[in-house]
Amino acid sequence: MKQDMLIKELAQTVVKIKDAQKATAFLHAILTPAELEQIAQRLQIFRLLIKGVPQREISKQLGVSIGTITHGSRELKYGSAREIEAILK
Repeated sequence: MKQDMLIKELAQTVVKIKDAQKATAFLHAILTPAELEQIAQRLQIFRLLIKGVPQREISKQLGVSIGTITHGSRELKYGSAREIEAILK
């Protein structure tokens, strides 16, 4: 429950940032380089899945495991990430 509140607070903070440059600076300030890279990579996985790129091709392009891509695919179909398709189009 507390974790959900913290995530909601983070989301509300991110939504307040209207400038891409400020958002980038914010993300660099609160995330480690590895965390930032992982999040950016997950976003690319979603973008490529939405475009219909096969999972094996995504794995080759991004150097990630099929399991990670399958997780993203399931989230798009059944999970909380279903709204992400509208955001990324």
